[in-house]
Amino acid sequence: MSLHEQIKGEIKTAMMAKDAIRLDVMRGLVTAFTNELVATNRTPTEFLTDEQTVAVISRIAKQRKDSIDQFTKGGRMDLVEKEVAELNMLEVYLPKLMSKEEVEKIVKDIYEKESPVDASKKGMFMSVVMKELKGKADGAIVKDVVDSLFI
Repeated sequence: MSLHEQIKGEIKTAMMAKDAIRLDVMRGLVTAFTNELVATNRTPTEFLTDEQTVAVISRIAKQRKDSIDQFTKGGRMDLVEKEVAELNMLEVYLPKLMSKEEVEKIVKDIYEKESPVDASKKGMFMSVVMKELKGKADGAIVKDVVDSLFI
């Protein structure tokens, strides 16, 4: 059973458990999956691959993180709590991301292989690193590590 099918099945479980937040998250995911299918010229009755499913969930999780930042700045702690609860549910379906130390090790290895000479090559170097770490590490952590090499 694919991750897409599993999440679709979670809707019934959430309904029976009367878990409103979980139900909203699962319905939102299924809607996002359907939108992704339509955007890629497929029918809504098809299923995404696990890789595509994780990409959609990652995108939604990133939106939640951005919302949390904005609501925190705006002093809307009631909305922050809701977004955090939804983000926690989304993170269950995402692969565990690498720690900063693991990212540093890989970035330094790539730096030694690529050996960019100056800061003008930072963008190209970042592109190589992100291809290597796509889906495995948080982009903000990768950016911090790369920036620290070019200081």
